[in-house]
Amino acid sequence: MSSSESLSIGDKHSHYKKDEEDVRSYTESAKSFDGYPEPQPGENMDIDTQLSRQLSKILSSEKDVERLEALSRVISTKTKKEMDAFEVNDLDFDLRALLNYLRSRQLEQGIEPGDSGVAFKNLTAVGIDASAAYGPSVEEMVRNFTNIPHRILNKFRKTNDTPMRNIIQNCTGIIESGEMLFVVGRPGAGCSTLLKTISGETSELQEINGEFSYDGLDQHEMMSNYKGYVIYVPELDNHFPKITVKETIDFALKCKTPKTRIDNMSQKEYVDNLRDLWCTVFGLRHTYATKVGNDFVRGVSGGERKRVSLVEAQAMSASIYSWDNATRGLDASTALEFAQAIRTATNMMNNSAIVAIYQAGENIYELFDKTTVLYNGKQIYFGPADEAVAYFQRMGWVKPDRMTSAEFLTSVTVDFENRTLEIVPGYENKVPRSGAEFEKMWLESPEYQELLDQYDDYQARHPANETRDRLAVAKEQRAQAGVRHKSQFTVSYWSQVRYCMQRGFQRVKGDATYTKVYLSSFLIKGLVIGSMFHRIDDKSQSTTSGAYSRGGLLFYVLLFAAVTSLAEISNSFANRPIVVKHRSYSMYHISAEALQEIITEIPTKFLAIVMLALLTYWMPYLKYEAGPFFQYFLYLFTVQQCTSFIFKLVATTTTDGTTAHAIGGLWVLMLCVYTGFVLPVGSMHHWIKWFHFLNPLNYGFESLMATEFHGRQMLCSQLIPSGRGYENVDIANQVCNAVGAVKGQLYVSGDKYIDHSYHFAYKHAWRNWGVNVVWTFGYIVANVALSEYMKPVSAGGDLLLYKRGHMPTFGTENADAKTATREEMMEALNGPNVDLKAVIEAKDVYTWNHLDYVIPYDGATRQLLSDVFGYVKPGKMTALMGESGAGKTTLLNVLAQRINMGTITGDMLVNGKSLPASFNRSCGYVAQADNHMAELSVRESLRFAALLRQPQSTPVEEKLEYVEKIILLLGMQNYAEALVGQTGRGLNVEQRKKLSIGVELVAKPSLLLFLDEPTSGLDSQSAWSIVQFMRALADSGQSILCTIHQPSATLFEVFDRLLLLKKGGKMVYFGDIGPHSSTLLSYFERQSGIKCGKSENPAEYILNCIGAGATASVEADWHDLWLESPECAFERAAVDELHEKLMSRTTADDPELAGKFAAPYSTQIRIVLHRTFLQFWRSPIYIRAKFTEAVTCALFVGLSYVGVNHSIGGATEAFSSCFMLLLIALAMINQLCVFAFESRELYEVREAASNTFHWSALLLCHCWVETSWSIATQFLCYLFYYWPAQFNGRAAEAGFFFFFYVLIFPIYFVSYGLWLLYLSPDVPSANMINSNLFAAMLLFCGILQPKEKMPGFWRALMYQVSPFTYVVQALVGPVVHNKKVICNHNEFNVFDPPADQTCASYMTTFIEDHGGYLKNPNATSDCHYCLYDLQDEVVLQYNVKFHQRWRNFGFMWAYIIFNYCAMLICYYVMRVKVWSLKSVLDFKKWFNGPKKDRHEKDSTIFQQKAGDTAKVQKSA
Repeated sequence: MSSSESLSIGDKHSHYKKDEEDVRSYTESAKSFDGYPEPQPGENMDIDTQLSRQLSKILSSEKDVERLEALSRVISTKTKKEMDAFEVNDLDFDLRALLNYLRSRQLEQGIEPGDSGVAFKNLTAVGIDASAAYGPSVEEMVRNFTNIPHRILNKFRKTNDTPMRNIIQNCTGIIESGEMLFVVGRPGAGCSTLLKTISGETSELQEINGEFSYDGLDQHEMMSNYKGYVIYVPELDNHFPKITVKETIDFALKCKTPKTRIDNMSQKEYVDNLRDLWCTVFGLRHTYATKVGNDFVRGVSGGERKRVSLVEAQAMSASIYSWDNATRGLDASTALEFAQAIRTATNMMNNSAIVAIYQAGENIYELFDKTTVLYNGKQIYFGPADEAVAYFQRMGWVKPDRMTSAEFLTSVTVDFENRTLEIVPGYENKVPRSGAEFEKMWLESPEYQELLDQYDDYQARHPANETRDRLAVAKEQRAQAGVRHKSQFTVSYWSQVRYCMQRGFQRVKGDATYTKVYLSSFLIKGLVIGSMFHRIDDKSQSTTSGAYSRGGLLFYVLLFAAVTSLAEISNSFANRPIVVKHRSYSMYHISAEALQEIITEIPTKFLAIVMLALLTYWMPYLKYEAGPFFQYFLYLFTVQQCTSFIFKLVATTTTDGTTAHAIGGLWVLMLCVYTGFVLPVGSMHHWIKWFHFLNPLNYGFESLMATEFHGRQMLCSQLIPSGRGYENVDIANQVCNAVGAVKGQLYVSGDKYIDHSYHFAYKHAWRNWGVNVVWTFGYIVANVALSEYMKPVSAGGDLLLYKRGHMPTFGTENADAKTATREEMMEALNGPNVDLKAVIEAKDVYTWNHLDYVIPYDGATRQLLSDVFGYVKPGKMTALMGESGAGKTTLLNVLAQRINMGTITGDMLVNGKSLPASFNRSCGYVAQADNHMAELSVRESLRFAALLRQPQSTPVEEKLEYVEKIILLLGMQNYAEALVGQTGRGLNVEQRKKLSIGVELVAKPSLLLFLDEPTSGLDSQSAWSIVQFMRALADSGQSILCTIHQPSATLFEVFDRLLLLKKGGKMVYFGDIGPHSSTLLSYFERQSGIKCGKSENPAEYILNCIGAGATASVEADWHDLWLESPECAFERAAVDELHEKLMSRTTADDPELAGKFAAPYSTQIRIVLHRTFLQFWRSPIYIRAKFTEAVTCALFVGLSYVGVNHSIGGATEAFSSCFMLLLIALAMINQLCVFAFESRELYEVREAASNTFHWSALLLCHCWVETSWSIATQFLCYLFYYWPAQFNGRAAEAGFFFFFYVLIFPIYFVSYGLWLLYLSPDVPSANMINSNLFAAMLLFCGILQPKEKMPGFWRALMYQVSPFTYVVQALVGPVVHNKKVICNHNEFNVFDPPADQTCASYMTTFIEDHGGYLKNPNATSDCHYCLYDLQDEVVLQYNVKFHQRWRNFGFMWAYIIFNYCAMLICYYVMRVKVWSLKSVLDFKKWFNGPKKDRHEKDSTIFQQKAGDTAKVQKSA
């Protein structure tokens, strides 16, 4: 069967015709196939009917499914050339028909294939030159701020001083349909950029130059009309984690179901058949009911998740796939499995694949047809994969026998000074020494000329018009009804919305925990609010004293319903990478996903509001009528929907979560202030009054208040005058002390009350609801429209960040200096002219024997290690190997004493004696994850470790000098002053690994150095560099024990000894590896009877022998073979001999090393405090967000209350503005939790285990530094809030406010926020606890519900316990103290005195008892009486007393001391002792038993099995 892509276009159609004849030629065999029914008379049984029925039959027959699996295994290793010659036996109708079906050759119904190759010539991508920059800091932020005018000027001048560089240049290549291209290059060489450029994902690039030909079409036309045929698959597997594998794949297939389907299959048949087919081929059928999961959500394994990504991509029916860093995070066997899956898909669908992999074994490399090699962006080879090695060998490079091809090609691109390859004698001056020389040699080579000829030939064979016509027909056949002619999508817009809705409901169902938490928060909050405002008034008669409480209740409920929608921001950013990926696949419009959220979220939100409404309406005895209740529910629900889309819009229009949360926080404050409760409409200033017209909460609040108070007649609670001397006064001479009261009337109209208090009217209630519906619709439309322009979260290449004053003059290509040689290492670590043999002899030896490790698991126990023994000698490197799950890292952790659960039995001895107290301090442990503080430089990180981990007796100068030695040994001197940063912006993966090793070395581990997979995630050259450094370290006398995942042959042979484990932690081998692995191979060749080939990797060979490799199958139990072998007996005897020999040696147990920490506590505090200051100083994004949000909010509040007057309303405004200030603290607490979490994580994963410093030092130092920055923030808040509002200017009052608000309050809320963080498992939990506690404290502090109106329980307990009770009293007291009240016109109580009396004579007694003043004392009617003399009296009703300010100050210190104690105790209980409240309260576990995995990982997808070939190619 010859392939279409190697033929001319004219031949292509004749080739398709031949296929059609082939299909007809075996129609007869199909009809005679066993069990196939004869066609009924009149039934049109064309070939396609048979194919579609046969496909269904294959997938429903167990025997045929086995044969299909066999087919996938057979073709998983065939290159395109081999596939061209691959024939399925003519009589085997099933598989032959299947291949034809999949390759889209069914022209019987005129279905055009969408095949396309791609060729490019002189391709250059220009991007911003970001190889090095100054590290972020507050100083740099200020510098950038002062440079804004300069940048604006440059924009006007149209000059751009941004440096540019060619990320890739002059790349040329051809990938035909059915071919796979392997892109080789070190990180930063431009591999990802090449893939993205070919796929049209070029938004991050500044300019693209060169020619493109997608079977004749240029890139602009291909991307404009046929983007769905070209797909870029990013390295991270972004899927919705809470939905199942089946739901994920079905969704992808539905979005790409073509209109014209073979034999008019229904959509359901198409989706079911293709899903079952691909999942059978890629071994995913057993995972259908399992959630996809991610790093945090339990789901399928990493390899299975990669294959889910593959099936999702194949469902797109694209022509060209680009796989970026395809095997990231996978071990070697899973990586091979995934590469074979891509090969299988390419062979079955005849599409093209371009793949970048950083560490590829030989068996992966052999799957590829072509290879291109990049060296710092320059192409230095493109051609057949099997000729690439020879091309570089001809230059003069020597490839060691057992080095893989990919490793050799990567090694060629290493800087000449750091090269690891040998050069053929005589070629020393001929081999190229730089990227430019390599490129020059490539451009002058005959291989390049041949490539140019092939490019011209490709262009000639693929005329644009024919490709355009073919793809246009294919696109038309795919596009379903309702799809625009120019649309990139396969299904119509409303179908996209429908499918997204179905997936939305699946996500809600899958994420039941979030739904339960969301509903629970509404239920709990409803109960708290309902009970807090329980029976505001008696059901039969409302009073004026309850009017304020009704307003407070409605405001708080409305605010809660609105603010809970802030979670939309976090959800949106969590989902963004997935949605943007799907758009790049042309699956659906992002707006379709935005639209579906309206429908799928309604049931949960509806239920939440129902619960909230029922509890907060009937418990407080609001209007006891059905109509007002349903209005109450309707208004709440509408406002909740509206604010939900406001926050979605904020997320849509921002590019990062920090900015979105800052804007969201400011927006909440603005909505809150202008709702109309804390600042009534009549008190709003003209400059911002217009905002309340834009505020949906204002409309909602007016509707709620108007409905509640409409028609209500409130009995007066206090008449003026009344009391002593006024017992017999007629009502005609009294007035009710309530807003809206009419003289001479005992009752106050609710309508007048809201009109005079808030300028609200019942006639607006339904109008306002209509306005909110329009606002909601407007926000939905804006969100849907703008979501189409949503950008992915920005990414970038590796970028070194230097401290100012330390920027190097060389480029970052040369940042890595050569690591130390063996001789340099020996001299640095042991001193000059030292007898190395004597040094090694004197060192201690670590041994272990009969080691077992058992953990509790699912209600029973599981053994992870079984009778393991061994030893590590000084000067030797011991490798610890085994498949995934064999227990390598477990054994390493047990030996390093880093296990805090389960039961360990057996002996672990130093010199044959029990482990000394100094054991932990004598060992170094390099974890797999390179966790470092991003804000520190390399030198600062090493100094921090040296100062805290070297013995106290070592002088500081000596410690710092040793740090400089280690920097030189590791070759880090060129970037010693570069900040660690994050991956992509900071050190690259290799530099991080070197720093991890350096941090352990500066601690001077005298006994042993443990390393957990030091080469994981590195490219082959970086891995070689790290292992070579370890070798030099071992040769200097260091003992090294290192786990390693299936290394290359060259890496493997650097080690001296091997401890090999199989699943269950059982030993398979322990002993010498020998020169060229000879000792090891002699054992395995003897036991297996299979020879290891000269070019074969010994590591893969032994793993295959024991059944742990990707292509392994094994019958014998290698653990039993080992136990019975003479090698085992010899090593056991060696352990015993070491014990006997070493028992007599005195172990140097330095008493200084016996303590847990090297440095005294005072030193720990000093050094950790210095690091924490640096961490904050170099986090300008956090500092900027902190200051910007707080200051903006304070300024907004200050200007909203600008010029507060001397009226009663002025005193109330002073009170309510302090309430708004507290909301700013809520936002600051949420921010500080996010920032503090990173240092907590770093401490727990690395610094705690190595006993660098005590955990309390971290907590206290972070708390102190955070407090200092918060005080600076509060100072600015004070300036922007207090003085615009023109509050009390006297020094005593303003000074106390400053003292309390700026100096004391930050100490309280920082310690409170960090207490919650250190108590919680993660940031979302801390924020959730904080929001609920904070809301409760606001509710109980007496602002919304005066103390007298609270039910007894809340008044006696929560009012007294809430710290905000005392904060509000302390802040409001000074603001209003001794401020004379001058009532506004509408604040006077107006009444008539009895006949023949003046106002003054009538009110004399009342004023003596109650204070206040008369505006018109001599009048005989319409007395205007103001109830208060001083604003202190106004706030007295809220229990605010100025003379209690120092009492409140004392109470705050009590709360602060409580917070500090709670922070330390909770951290100890929850994080140090690892006792969890959750485990005790896990009721479900009591009744449901242990949780089981839904399936076991299948790691044998592409392992060849006996009889596969026979199944595929049956004989006649």
